[in-house]
Amino acid sequence: MIALRNIQAARERIQSRIYCSPCAYSETVSQMAGNRVFFKLDNLQMTGSFKERGALNRLLTLSRGEAERGVIAASAGNHGMAVAFHSQRLGIPSTIVMPVHAPLIKVSWVQRYGARTVLHGEDYDAAFEEAQRLRVDKGLTFIHAFDDPEVVAGQGTLGLELLEQNPELEAVIVPVGGGGLIAGVALAIKESAPKTRIIGVQAEQLPAMIAAVEKGAVVHLPSATTIADGIAVRAVGKIPLELVKKYVDDIVTVSEAEIANAILLLLEIEKTVAEGAAAVPLAALINRKVDLTGKKVALIVSGGNIDMNLISRIIEKGLIQDGRLARLSVTLTDRPGSLARLTECLGKERANILQIEHVRGFGEIAIGETEVELILETTGREHIHRINEALRGEGFRINVGPSKDKPRT
Repeated sequence: MIALRNIQAARERIQSRIYCSPCAYSETVSQMAGNRVFFKLDNLQMTGSFKERGALNRLLTLSRGEAERGVIAASAGNHGMAVAFHSQRLGIPSTIVMPVHAPLIKVSWVQRYGARTVLHGEDYDAAFEEAQRLRVDKGLTFIHAFDDPEVVAGQGTLGLELLEQNPELEAVIVPVGGGGLIAGVALAIKESAPKTRIIGVQAEQLPAMIAAVEKGAVVHLPSATTIADGIAVRAVGKIPLELVKKYVDDIVTVSEAEIANAILLLLEIEKTVAEGAAAVPLAALINRKVDLTGKKVALIVSGGNIDMNLISRIIEKGLIQDGRLARLSVTLTDRPGSLARLTECLGKERANILQIEHVRGFGEIAIGETEVELILETTGREHIHRINEALRGEGFRINVGPSKDKPRT
């Protein structure tokens, strides 16, 4: 077990090399949630996540012999990037073992930071086992992503910063994967401000910490996929578990859709790029997973290393759910001028046509008719309703959906 003095020592050790990230107030999210909401933006660290704190603290405690032989780590991305970056700055050889499906952006940055990269296994646990084999084979020092006292102490420095930046916080919401971050933050805050509530958040797909707390011991869950890949851990650490049981007030879960929506909210409202794991605190707050109404709350945005293709898909899905992208199917008489009349009506309603396609011969379309499928950019669901009413008023027949018999490519 570690104590507050270990976190304070870690702070002294790393503070000249780690960015003291801002804790920004959000008026918009505060109004949405019914709280006073602050975002601790550790996605602004050099490698894009809080993991630098623990990785650097552990590296600075290596003996000279350990540093000369080199280090090895297993990581889904952020921990590996942090170890690689600070190892390079300290002149320590590093090897990072990552799952084969780790986000490409994280793999490429690990390589840019000069680490030897090994892709192995379907998930973190498989990468961990391979890292252990290589540790023994090569005589390297293993730097655990979360189950190491010096790593946990390093992550706890974030809690000390929060207390200095906002000493009147009533609650802190923290992402939970292996448990290193919440363990360190909870220890730092509870030992100094015991009335502050500490709330952990996990993805529904992999609630490993909840299972461990319920059983009182580490539980190994089946593998699962989540867009919150940074907290996709099947088994939490023993050290974090003991600290969580002592200091954390509650742990809740959020769904994939709730995580995706939180990523979009952070991007659109806060102008902040957050990966799935970093968005779970906002997802929990917005969806009322825990009652914090009227409280002064800090949400830890733990990382911003998200694949751009995933952001694109999340944005598109979010726009559809908000009604700002709509798919419409309209049946027209198959004669000159019908399509022009349709587009003129849509133009009057200020709908922007992003895609249009004619369908003839499939489904239940009569001879002499054609079905037109459109993707429209709108301002929301009320706008879609006005568009539908205007089209019906002009005599157009709106179909429930596209032709069922239409072959898809």
